[in-house]
Amino acid sequence: MSRSDDLNTLDPTDLKILLELIRDPRVQIAELSESLGIARNTAQSRMRRLVRSGVLNDGGREVDLEKVGYDVVGFVTLEVTHRELDGVIGALRRIPQVLEVHEISGRGDLLCRVVATDTHNLQTALRSILRTKGVIRTETVLALHTHIPYRTEPLIGRLVDAAETAGAVKRVKTQVSTDSPVREAD
Repeated sequence: MSRSDDLNTLDPTDLKILLELIRDPRVQIAELSESLGIARNTAQSRMRRLVRSGVLNDGGREVDLEKVGYDVVGFVTLEVTHRELDGVIGALRRIPQVLEVHEISGRGDLLCRVVATDTHNLQTALRSILRTKGVIRTETVLALHTHIPYRTEPLIGRLVDAAETAGAVKRVKTQVSTDSPVREAD
């Protein structure tokens, strides 16, 4: 399914479903249908269609922004006046295309992940950032392709392995200590 197909098939109800899932990823179909004023079967069939089309990923709870038209991704490094840092962060929070803001070490003070529908939309977002009181300068790098998307499974898998190994070692130590003969005093 191409980007234009996705955009043509997403109606206001689909977009409201996506918004509800972003606000509460654990929302149940019954709650979703009630809050949107649609039939439960309608909510369920639309959810299935959104998952099938790839708009929803990760068990139907994570929105693929590229599928809804935000296929330009930029990483923007900002140098800011430090006494204006809180104000800059507040202003960035009000720009919808700004997905993340990290205070960083090294060159620059803040790193932002920004999405846009096209380069003109990106330019509009960048101008909003540059007009923010306290922003001295920015540098933007465009992402050409995402090879490894945000993920947590490998880290959690490693923690599970470590916990299981630690549990096995603890069980072995406990077993050895209970199997050891106890000497009685003479």
